[in-house]
Amino acid sequence: MSRRRWLVLAFVFLGILVSYIDRGNLSIANESIARDLHLTPDTMGVLLSAFFWTYAFCQIPAGLMVDRFGVRGAYAVAFVVWSVASASIALSHGPGDIIASRLVLGFAETVGPIASLAVIRASFSPRENGLPTAIYIGGQTLGPALGLILGTTLLVHFGWRAMFAITGLAALLWVPGWLAFAPVVEKKANSVPLDWKAILKSPTLWAMAVFILFSSYYWYFVLTWVPAYLTSSRGFSTIAMGRILAAPLACMAITNIATGSLSDYFLKGAKSLFSVRLGFAAVGSVGASALLVLNFLPNNRLVMLVLFVSVCSFGVVSSNFWTLAQNVAPPEKVARVIGFLNTASQLGGVAAPWITGHILGPHKYFPPAVAIAGICPLVSLIPLWMTSRGVERLRSTLHCE
Repeated sequence: MSRRRWLVLAFVFLGILVSYIDRGNLSIANESIARDLHLTPDTMGVLLSAFFWTYAFCQIPAGLMVDRFGVRGAYAVAFVVWSVASASIALSHGPGDIIASRLVLGFAETVGPIASLAVIRASFSPRENGLPTAIYIGGQTLGPALGLILGTTLLVHFGWRAMFAITGLAALLWVPGWLAFAPVVEKKANSVPLDWKAILKSPTLWAMAVFILFSSYYWYFVLTWVPAYLTSSRGFSTIAMGRILAAPLACMAITNIATGSLSDYFLKGAKSLFSVRLGFAAVGSVGASALLVLNFLPNNRLVMLVLFVSVCSFGVVSSNFWTLAQNVAPPEKVARVIGFLNTASQLGGVAAPWITGHILGPHKYFPPAVAIAGICPLVSLIPLWMTSRGVERLRSTLHCE
């Protein structure tokens, strides 16, 4: 069982890596699609945001489904649907086609994070799941990194249509392996009830939701608009852009795993299950705000260094927050709680692309957009402090039948 759970974790890692490649492809092809289809930055902001419309508002239903039916079959079906949806963008001839594909992609990808964290919560104890969660989060960062290298190469040599078709359909190779090794969870006749009315009265749960909302605004700005920032505002070529952004994202994956393991180590001597995770998240939020420095760089020599500091710091935030989030609820309720918090997270995904596209204007003036994204991690420290004051009480509430 011990070895098998790490094998399943490897498929969890690969699955979320693929999902981030698929959702990030539109950011890579941003300027090429805008040029070919004659789209303005405002329209591209809507297209980049469309994925999050369904991804945000289907989180809680997806959590209910995973809690009730298990992860194996639900994840496999969702993976097939989102891979085909991503590949279908290759056939698009206007913004309406892209929006439709992105809405389906967002709907199907809701299952991925919820199923992944539910598997980790069921397979590892609260004091040892920092590293597994960090490995899962590492897939979220290596996905964009690999996607940038692969996507820019395909884009330059074959065009954006081939890029979507190849990355979307090739990913289907994951499905047979998942079905072979994923845990078989039988359908639950009666899902364990969760008193939402009582839970939603908790200031701590809302503080956690606000924290991840602001943090996610920063993260999705990086994923959706920083590629265009590097090419249009900083003048990097498409290939150079891919390398410059992929390197910090790849390093972020290492940071995720290192700090996840380190926080597990510190928990051995800690009285509180949550204080260590919250402390790591606070330090990471301060570091992520280094993105603000981009507005003060007169040339490109330090751009990659700033991105390294900012992005790697955010890796500390994400791995520790989601480890904390899955441990406030018992295993049979965790998918629904994660679904609620991930809804708040994806509202940041809805907002960041659309707001950025709206404020850039026809001249694509980035400093205000960079400033907003860089300030968000600092603002998130306020709800994080509120979380630290009541998280033990929230855990007691969620564990009550």
